[in-house]
Amino acid sequence: MYSIRTSPQVVAHTRDEYAYDQMLALLSDPEFGADARLPSEQALAERFGVSRPMLREALARLRAEGRIYSRKGSGHYVNSAPGAAQGFAFSTLASIPDVRNFLEFRRSLEGECAACAAQTGDRVAFAKLRKSHARLGQAIAAGEAGIEQDIAFHMAVAQSTGNRFFAHTLAALSEQMAFSIHLVRDLAGRPVVARKQEVIIEHAQILDAIDAGDVDAARAAMRAHIDGGIARLFGR
Repeated sequence: MYSIRTSPQVVAHTRDEYAYDQMLALLSDPEFGADARLPSEQALAERFGVSRPMLREALARLRAEGRIYSRKGSGHYVNSAPGAAQGFAFSTLASIPDVRNFLEFRRSLEGECAACAAQTGDRVAFAKLRKSHARLGQAIAAGEAGIEQDIAFHMAVAQSTGNRFFAHTLAALSEQMAFSIHLVRDLAGRPVVARKQEVIIEHAQILDAIDAGDVDAARAAMRAHIDGGIARLFGR
């Protein structure tokens, strides 16, 4: 029998990534919009169950990426233009065919996100997903566009996979997601109320499938949701 030993350096790296990933999830919460003040370092360390030095490493990385900024003696704040120094970025959507290609890409990517989220069965992550779905419903019920809440729901699905590469990729696509959602809603021919109701139902189907741990149904529900966006924009 062979045993695999994990070096202290690897363990430390994993914990650093955990603190960083938890901070990314926090920053995707609509509660922390542009220029919002983040909780204190002590509060964040306790919230995530990490040491202060590890949290500071994550904060330093987020500052280097342009996601947050600091004010001396005041704390850390969400950058109004996050991601200015990210490791990679997708170009803007330049045409209607470009939008369609983007939506088809999302169909494949997010279909697998939903499937993985259902397979993982992370109840803590699912609680956050349910909360983001409730916020979307509240925003739409209040007559708001709900685009930020819509994106936050999709981000919560990606975070529920437990795979940081899904979450990071979706975070890098947030600008394109916002643009395409605006376009679908502005150019779709159906009445606004009917479109919003369809979106709520589609998100609920994704949520239910992930909650049930049904991998195939979660994948199908997410793909059907994005196919719905394509149909609303381009017709069936």
